[in-house]
Amino acid sequence: MDPKRNTLSTSGPLQHFAIVTLALTLSFLGHGVHPMPVPTEAPICTASETAHYSLTFTGKWTQAAFPKQYPVYRPPAQWSNLIGVTHSSDYHMWQRNEFASNGVREFTEKGEAWTLIKEIEAAGERIQSVYGIFSAPAVVGGTGQMHSEFEVFARHSYLSFIVRIVPSPDWFVGVDSLDLCDGDRWKESVSLELFPYDAGTDSGFTFSSPNFETIPQDKVTQITSSFPSHPANSFFYPRLKHLPPIAKMTLTKIKKTNQIISLPLEPTQSNQLPTGNEIEDTLINTPLDCEVSVWSPWGLCKGKCGDSGVQHRTRYILMQPANNGAACPPLEEEKKCFPDNCL
Repeated sequence: MDPKRNTLSTSGPLQHFAIVTLALTLSFLGHGVHPMPVPTEAPICTASETAHYSLTFTGKWTQAAFPKQYPVYRPPAQWSNLIGVTHSSDYHMWQRNEFASNGVREFTEKGEAWTLIKEIEAAGERIQSVYGIFSAPAVVGGTGQMHSEFEVFARHSYLSFIVRIVPSPDWFVGVDSLDLCDGDRWKESVSLELFPYDAGTDSGFTFSSPNFETIPQDKVTQITSSFPSHPANSFFYPRLKHLPPIAKMTLTKIKKTNQIISLPLEPTQSNQLPTGNEIEDTLINTPLDCEVSVWSPWGLCKGKCGDSGVQHRTRYILMQPANNGAACPPLEEEKKCFPDNCL
């Protein structure tokens, strides 16, 4: 039996990715349809041959780096599958400070990729701006890795991808239109630290917030240690100037093979759990200060008539400190008083 044919018989969403990839590539290359030239204002790639890259996505979402409301169950911190596309400069899967498409909305909120795939297909058919689609399997854990390979050529030298943060309202990480061509040659390697983005379609503040549609829809914005500034925000760390990176992407140019695209169809143990020295960065410990509620009203004044008494008020802990963050202040307070309505 042909091993390639056996691989493509795998059912599920990744089968669809493989079919779309082959269909797009055959449509553009095998049927004589020539891609439209990139806009004149964009840098023009003059590399003569195609290039193959290996992509490694590394999660850096640890409880030490992001201690506030870190999800440990139902579900624990993890990453969705990666959806990537190679394209020309006139296409964008998503853009900062622009509205997310319906496909991006469904993917970032629910992890459903069908509408996003259809949008990519439509762009490839309409303006011939998409060369290929690829994916990588989900990571069951905040610090695992996933891998994939893809191909680019001169008129489609850009890379974009998206990965959903799970759980979250509509948060994701990704890359928008990274040009892998430098004049007449391909970049040998690229390494980027990734930070969280808000798709602007759900108004939840915490990882486990219930669905709360944003009306009207907001634009895609980067989440920082101070934005959104609501103290309930899971990424709100007012003591930090910048958030630590939550993930990392590494690209390495590899030798050309006979495959158009290498598409990992089955998750493996190495995709799900880091082993050895896969996570090579120094462990980041983000200080988390204690957070307490507002004071309760003062209680009744307790004491004998004619003498001073004492009344109390209390507050409770909203967030325990972590990583040498500020300790909790006193939770109880008292003051002298004189009993009312004494006979």
